[in-house]
Amino acid sequence: MRAGGRRRPLWLGLWLLAGALGGAGALRGNENTEALPESIPSAPGTLPHFMQEPDDAYIIKSNPIVLRCRAVPAMQIFFKCNGEWVHQNEHVSEESMDESTGLKVREAYINVTRQQVEDFHGPEDYWCQCVAWSHLGTSKSRKASVRIAYLRKNFEQDPQGKEVPIEGMIVLHCRPPEGVPAAEVEWLKNEEPIDSEQDENIDTRADHNLIIRQARLSDSGNYTCMAANIVAKRRSMSATVVVYVNGGWSSWTEWSNCNVRCGRGWQKRSRTCTNPAPLNGGAFCEGMSVQKITCTSLCPVDGGWEVWSEWSVCSPECEHLRIRECTAPPPRNGGKFCEGPSQESENCTEGLCIQDKKPLHEIKPQNIENATDIALYSGLGAAVIAVAVIAVAVTLYRRSQSEYGVDVIDSSALTGGFQTFNFKTVRQGNSLLLNSSMQPDLTVKVQSSFMVSLGVTERTEYHGKTHSGTFPHDGNRTFNTLHAKNKAAYIQNFSSLSKRSEMRATGVFSHLGGRLGIPNTGVSLLIPHGAIPEETSWEMYLSVNQGQPSLQPEGSEVLLGPEVTCGPPEVTVSTPFALTIPHCAEANSEHWNIHLKKKKQQGKWEEVMSVEEETTSCYCLLDPSACHILLDSFGTYALIGEPLSECCAKELKVAVFGCMSCNSLDYSLRVYCIDNTPCAFQEVVSDERNHGGQLLEEPKLLHFKGNTFSLQISVLDIPPFLWRIKPFTACQEVPFSRVWRSNQQPLHCAFSLERYTPATTQLSCKICVRQVKGHEQILQIQTSILENERETIPFFAHEDSNFPAQMGPQAFKIPYSIRQRICATFDTPSSKGKDWQMLAQKNSINRNLSYFATQRSPSAVILDLWEARHQHDGDLDSLACALEEIGRTQPKISNLTETQIEESSFSYSRQNGL
Repeated sequence: MRAGGRRRPLWLGLWLLAGALGGAGALRGNENTEALPESIPSAPGTLPHFMQEPDDAYIIKSNPIVLRCRAVPAMQIFFKCNGEWVHQNEHVSEESMDESTGLKVREAYINVTRQQVEDFHGPEDYWCQCVAWSHLGTSKSRKASVRIAYLRKNFEQDPQGKEVPIEGMIVLHCRPPEGVPAAEVEWLKNEEPIDSEQDENIDTRADHNLIIRQARLSDSGNYTCMAANIVAKRRSMSATVVVYVNGGWSSWTEWSNCNVRCGRGWQKRSRTCTNPAPLNGGAFCEGMSVQKITCTSLCPVDGGWEVWSEWSVCSPECEHLRIRECTAPPPRNGGKFCEGPSQESENCTEGLCIQDKKPLHEIKPQNIENATDIALYSGLGAAVIAVAVIAVAVTLYRRSQSEYGVDVIDSSALTGGFQTFNFKTVRQGNSLLLNSSMQPDLTVKVQSSFMVSLGVTERTEYHGKTHSGTFPHDGNRTFNTLHAKNKAAYIQNFSSLSKRSEMRATGVFSHLGGRLGIPNTGVSLLIPHGAIPEETSWEMYLSVNQGQPSLQPEGSEVLLGPEVTCGPPEVTVSTPFALTIPHCAEANSEHWNIHLKKKKQQGKWEEVMSVEEETTSCYCLLDPSACHILLDSFGTYALIGEPLSECCAKELKVAVFGCMSCNSLDYSLRVYCIDNTPCAFQEVVSDERNHGGQLLEEPKLLHFKGNTFSLQISVLDIPPFLWRIKPFTACQEVPFSRVWRSNQQPLHCAFSLERYTPATTQLSCKICVRQVKGHEQILQIQTSILENERETIPFFAHEDSNFPAQMGPQAFKIPYSIRQRICATFDTPSSKGKDWQMLAQKNSINRNLSYFATQRSPSAVILDLWEARHQHDGDLDSLACALEEIGRTQPKISNLTETQIEESSFSYSRQNGL
């Protein structure tokens, strides 16, 4: 038994007293005695030194453990456990002599049982230490802890099965059961141990997890987590890992021969989904495995004989010849050659030649001479007749040409492939002239028309006077134009044009929120109600960075929209605000990887998120023409696109402007190809307004693919007798990289046309813009070059310049009272799932719902996103239909009249002290 209390036991005190007197005596306690050593052979001043100290130990099941201790020189050794001395009867002591030093070595050990450990209830683990005595004092050993070993049955986290694409990363999590000592983890694949040291692709060191850096087909299998310590082993549930391979198309085969030998047919080519073939449930290839195109096989044409030629002169052999050619028609496309002889011969003396075929001049020389004279005279007569016919034809041709007032040269024929007008320039007084009293100006001038804005600055003097007027067009459209000064210097490079109008908007916002937009740019900022604290207001701004962008895309990245700055940056909001940025990409996650980037204070750009990424820091909703972003911090943002295939495409806006040059006979056409974002077009419009340019046709969209093919711009169907363009300059080509990485900077080509006479006031032509092996757009130009006869065409579908900033309830489409009722309804969980998640789904928000789950009111944030998406149309009917379909709607929103909305806004204002 163990002595009670923490006082030194009586037997220990008596033993120490006897040792101090230096005598040999008996130490008794509870009828147990032990003789003290007669002498201590240690040198004076030597304290006991431990040769063996007790080690930490674990009690397995009910088996006691043994703690050992050995010291030299030592008169006696005793154990103390948990601050109390262990009774002498529980010790087992042994004494020996160290032969090398002659000192006495004393060893003691005790047993510790499971019951003793379980009965101890202290602030720390059960512990024991040795205390050894010599003549000069005591020494203490280290504390050895004693714990009961165990290992629970259930894992805290079992690995979960996964399906991953080949070369993807596999992470299997495993948290072993609680145990003492902590369990060691080992991974099994199909019941075989995994050795991560032999496979560099596998790592099992990270917190018991199994990480396969790049999945291989051989990594498919059943994985088990094994946990073991000195007590037991435990197995987790098996996790099945499937490494799949998505199918990939092989190369196209060569086109087959046309299926018909003659006429219109088809030919095809094919490919197989074997590069690689889909495995383990991987997706099959998307697209067509067979392509067909029409073909035309030229039909074979058999040859036909021409008529026989005239007989030749009779030869000395009394024969003459005639020939024919196989050219009526000649054989083509594998047709048969003409059958029969190509020449014939026969006797030309009607049988008068003698039988031995002597020459005729020996028989009848007089007749032969007469025949020769006849042939000579016949040839001379035919020559005289031919010369006379030619002379008459030339005379008639000159007389017919003299009917024209001026010799006309069709310069457009040099450009190739143009249609010509059936038109004559007539003499004075002819009613076909627009101004018959004015004689044609025969002076020929050709202005240089190769002025592609590719960084080269060229200047052209021109008249920029504008007049109000109309000409026939699709409708009656008007817009206000700025009048440029006459003879203003026009600089082709847009970076050196006159100062553009600043794209910036400001407004003072309070806790009522509002909307801030930059007119005709597609950029807007929505501050929700309650985002700004009460009794606080901020002057906020929104701007589009003009000029060269500060964000330089890396590698194959492309800037898809403008750099937008909102602020001030020190404003903190309690709910996310919505920033809308237009983009020019044909949004498709298979072809584009679109990122949102933010500019740091040091001028560097950092990536915020990918549009397809699941995150709770912000939210991006990509619409066909704009990206709506929910953010909680202000700054400068931009959208970057990384092409994933050659099928990715940008939308370009093609617009044609025109104006008179300083020379009254010259007219300038400027064809712009710009990224299809309103702000990029706004810069072009601003520059053209400042320089007197007029929009000649409604802009069209061109789908420009990332397939490395260039862009061609050409002017077609110029009236050949009214206008001219410098030969070989009617078609201009722009390199692919200049168009693809324009970075929102306007790109244009200029063409200079010249009238033959001031009487020409109408211009009709076509502008063809096409990508090689890609999309093509043709703009039909029909305009008057006189400003007072020209119809103006609006630049934008809707002018929103009157409302750059809206504050309070008027800025929102949904009345505040209705909004509160919707939030109260859908923020409350429903057993049927009719909550804010259903509201998000009905509004085409199906991704990254975890972002809304972290918000204080998910429904409110969803409605803020709806407001940002519908700032122009305000389609409350669609929202009302969505609420009706869910089945938890209050009275229909679509039934609200304007009066009700105004009353709702008025009551809202009274509630908020307005």
